[in-house]
Amino acid sequence: MNIDERLDNLEIKLAYMEDFVNQIQEVAVQQTKDIERLKAENRLMAEKIKELISAAEGDIPNRKPPHY
Repeated sequence: MNIDERLDNLEIKLAYMEDFVNQIQEVAVQQTKDIERLKAENRLMAEKIKELISAAEGDIPNRKPPHY
């Protein structure tokens, strides 16, 4: 194998590696967006649960059961 063939093979490998890195970067960016969206949804659901608990506690008197 001469120098030109070796250089061509290295350039081909480099091109594939660059494409692969770009694909991984796109996946990482999309996953970051998904994680941020899920965190926001989680915060909203936690707030809603707290609101529902507070509303439910308002209907229940805060006293000991008769067996105490």
